[in-house]
Amino acid sequence: MNGCTIIALVLFLIIPLLFSSCAGPQRMDSVPEVEGVVRIADQVMGDWQGDWELDNGGDSGSLAAQVIALGKGQYRAMLFNEFDSRREPLAVLDGRLDGAAVNFAGRTILSDSGTELEIQAAIKGGQFNGSFKGDEFGSFSMSKVVRLSPTLRAEPPAGAIVLFDGKNFSQWEQTEKKPSAKSVQWKLVPDGAMEVIRDTGSIVTKKKFTDFKLHLEFRTPFMPEKRGQARGNSGVYLQGRYEVQVLDSYGLEGLDNDCGGIYKVGRPLVNMCAPPLQWQTYDITFHAPRPDGTGTESKSARATVVHNGLTIHDDLELPKPTGGALDSNITEPGGIYLQDHGNPVQFRNIWLVEL
Repeated sequence: MNGCTIIALVLFLIIPLLFSSCAGPQRMDSVPEVEGVVRIADQVMGDWQGDWELDNGGDSGSLAAQVIALGKGQYRAMLFNEFDSRREPLAVLDGRLDGAAVNFAGRTILSDSGTELEIQAAIKGGQFNGSFKGDEFGSFSMSKVVRLSPTLRAEPPAGAIVLFDGKNFSQWEQTEKKPSAKSVQWKLVPDGAMEVIRDTGSIVTKKKFTDFKLHLEFRTPFMPEKRGQARGNSGVYLQGRYEVQVLDSYGLEGLDNDCGGIYKVGRPLVNMCAPPLQWQTYDITFHAPRPDGTGTESKSARATVVHNGLTIHDDLELPKPTGGALDSNITEPGGIYLQDHGNPVQFRNIWLVEL
């Protein structure tokens, strides 16, 4: 049994055990090419982690970075004290590929001390090294890390309804937006996934639901030269009415139209979007609107969304259907609706437990 096979087997065994913890991504210190877990399109793009230290040894601390690929040899690095927080980045560095290295440069003013720093850095040979000078002088060093969702490949529990296991589209149909299509036009791909085929139409489950817990895994495509809503766009609609956005917004602020956002309702508490081509998870608990005695709504829908192991919406009120909803019949059951927004987003391992 080779090394990659052993790693894959260990992941298969331990990840389902972590499902209930929702404690944030699990760190992998190396970057293995494990089929179905992480695919690397760009060795520079992604998460980096290490330490900084003053030249005089007077102080040191932890450092993290998220490097975004912008196409044509351009990159942007966001530097933080730690991953998965809502704090402003310590610095934003623009970089460009030059031979075997990507060189970064930038200036920043640290908000907590007002210290102004000039930063020079480079990614080369698997290391992200740099120096800073100004009111303080020092250096930093980081290595690449891959952080995986603890619920990746989670097995459906007893009584769950398996909506997609990678074999067929028997639980799905085209939405009414493409009435001429007789069957789902998306394609099945390796690793037990389905892929959006542009302009073939969105799909929705044949079965409709009221209250539920949903597990779903998705992967955004690598589109480095695209920006904003043109970069790996899709969506997961709860009851076909309330969209949880799917988008490659890795390393960005995390707005209500970014990955994990609920459009014009709520931005994610933390931007938990992973780099493109890395599998991600949504674990969503949904409670439908409650009608009063006349059949109209008396209590709004609510949702808790866990993205890659961290809660990004905590019992959030959904006052009305979001844009693109299939209908506005909020007191009736609805299906799980996956959006065709023209980008080859992939989905897999979709199951649901009715409450």
